[in-house]
Amino acid sequence: MGLTAAAAAVPGVGFTGVARAATDSSLVFDPAAYTEQTISVTDTVGVAHSVTYRFYKVANYVAAPVDRAYQSLNVSVPVSVDGTAVDATDAPILFANQVGGYMPSSVANATGIGGAMGPAGTLSRQRLALAAGYVVVEPGARGRSLVDANGVYYGTAPAAIVDLKAAVRYLKFNKGRVPGDTDRIVSSGVSAGGALSALLGASGDSPLYDPYLAEIGAADASDAIFASGDWCPIADLEHSDAAYEWNWGANPLASGATVDATVSADLEAQYTHYLASLGLRARGYGALTVRNLDTYILETFIQPSAAKYLAALTDTARDAYLAAHPFITWSAGRATFTWADFLTHVGPRKKNAPSFDGFDLATPECNLFGAGATRARHFTQYSLRHESGDSARLDADIPAKLHLMNPMFHLVDKVNPHRAKHWWIRVGTKDSDTSLSVVANLATRLGNLGDDVNTSYYWDGGHGADQDPGDFIAWIAKVSGRKAHGNHGNHGK
Repeated sequence: MGLTAAAAAVPGVGFTGVARAATDSSLVFDPAAYTEQTISVTDTVGVAHSVTYRFYKVANYVAAPVDRAYQSLNVSVPVSVDGTAVDATDAPILFANQVGGYMPSSVANATGIGGAMGPAGTLSRQRLALAAGYVVVEPGARGRSLVDANGVYYGTAPAAIVDLKAAVRYLKFNKGRVPGDTDRIVSSGVSAGGALSALLGASGDSPLYDPYLAEIGAADASDAIFASGDWCPIADLEHSDAAYEWNWGANPLASGATVDATVSADLEAQYTHYLASLGLRARGYGALTVRNLDTYILETFIQPSAAKYLAALTDTARDAYLAAHPFITWSAGRATFTWADFLTHVGPRKKNAPSFDGFDLATPECNLFGAGATRARHFTQYSLRHESGDSARLDADIPAKLHLMNPMFHLVDKVNPHRAKHWWIRVGTKDSDTSLSVVANLATRLGNLGDDVNTSYYWDGGHGADQDPGDFIAWIAKVSGRKAHGNHGNHGK
């Protein structure tokens, strides 16, 4: 694991030891320390481009790393595309985390920019961004499964978001040395990585993280980012069990069995109060409640998604799809259907109840909130009391950890003025890894705050779907004011 001596002393809650000064010389980026490579990048319309770039390996982005294997990052800077020189001095920076399942993510052994293919077989956003003339930063981060020789879990919450913030601070500390515009950092991530990307965007410069950042010797700089790209974010964890039952409660498991009806009903009932507490509003719907949220999501996101999919088909293919899915009414370029028929179309739910804070502590999220030598803990009162009795209370550190891991806290409870103001949010309509309302609530709240939000649901897309990678690259150009080089990535898939 490459543990430092300090790592052995890291407890499950917070950090110990005194970090070296955040202006340590080890945090100075060396512009001359690179290798030059040439790769072929195929864009979204199948055209291959020759891209020459400089590849920098940063051994550690904090002065007192807990684990160098994870607290490192790589920087890729385009030099030329198809023989035409690229000046990336003021290019946007794509900050692409590769976290999945809140597990650790390392780039320490990478010998070049991220792989040719991304989640679910999509084109690599990193490579498309590089071909468009953007700087690409790939940070590593600790994750929930890391355990030291003493049996202490040192990558549980909030380690991953603290590391990503520290990586952003490293870039901003090195403004003028690291290539690219550090005022135009755009994060991206999928699943848990999507949640962390959203959290990075929502919590910029929040003082809640300062003690954690100080302990690992993060640079003395801002961790606010310019824009956030979030695919199927596994976020809002403390409310995810309730949201899941509100959305998928009636759907059977893949085995054909149904979940415990009492547990499902108990959790769904919790969602009424939570949704009301968000104070979400939408034009034409007024206040969003459990009585109209399904209609809002259906009409605002899901039916337009189906219509876009159908419109792109040939007449023959469209007729065949509609014949196989008679619940859809297709008229004048619009697709309409009921929420109940949509749920039937999606089919089996992926997770049992509770889906996130499992009674048996076997779910990944219980591990995420582990502490010390304790691998997993309950993080909702409902699951804890179901197992331990009505008088059981959550461990004292859990509420603060939940705030540190939930973007909604920074958008509702403590509205953060330093959040990103540009958002790209995506999810597949068949993604039952979490509730489809997680994305809807996030996007709606950001819109209520006046932010620029580009949200789309991918029809029949599963978890990790990305059906418009070129459009994301073009969106970066639009919001950052930097035209993509040659428009190589600007074609939707």
